[in-house]
Amino acid sequence: MEHLDCDVSPLRKELKEQLTEILHSIGQIVSSLDEVNTCLLNEIEHISKRFSKTGALASTYYLNCFLSPYTSKYKEISRSVNHLSLKRQGALIVIQREDSIDPWITPGILLSAEITSSLLESIFVPGSPLHDGAVFIRSDQIVSAANILPLTERTFPNQKLGTRHRAAIGLSERTDALIIVVSEETGKTSFCLNGHLYPFSIPSPI
Repeated sequence: MEHLDCDVSPLRKELKEQLTEILHSIGQIVSSLDEVNTCLLNEIEHISKRFSKTGALASTYYLNCFLSPYTSKYKEISRSVNHLSLKRQGALIVIQREDSIDPWITPGILLSAEITSSLLESIFVPGSPLHDGAVFIRSDQIVSAANILPLTERTFPNQKLGTRHRAAIGLSERTDALIIVVSEETGKTSFCLNGHLYPFSIPSPI
């Protein structure tokens, strides 16, 4: 993971507060271990759920950190990814950063439209003529849809990766683009950078 000099202040503050609260709760549990008749299962389960919630918040924070220098519409992108995930609609979204991706993709349908969550979601409706391919985002515009990306040639013995995930890895091996993938089978979301796939989740509502 690359170094970030990032401050999405509201998320950063909330993340710090949640981690501080979890740390305090863990301290209380450790102290309670000296009490022989105390059952801590409920408390541990509660902390586990809070960890999951905080993990989702952290994912949003870092995703926004990666996106915010390159598009002011990162909240629209996050919102659409959340909705696509809930509906288990497969999606592949490429956000150009410093490197040009033009030499590495087979161009699809030109759109040149402002980014909105509703437009992104409509593109990936199953059966839509644009859904089977990648959306290409540059700055605050959806440049095109139904683009074809190069697939990675690497093998992943311990992972079952579909075409969308292999395409995301393939492009990220060749450019510094950030690629977001929503699995059609599970609804799980990942983002890809520098040839590595990172699972993430976005808390709802956004």
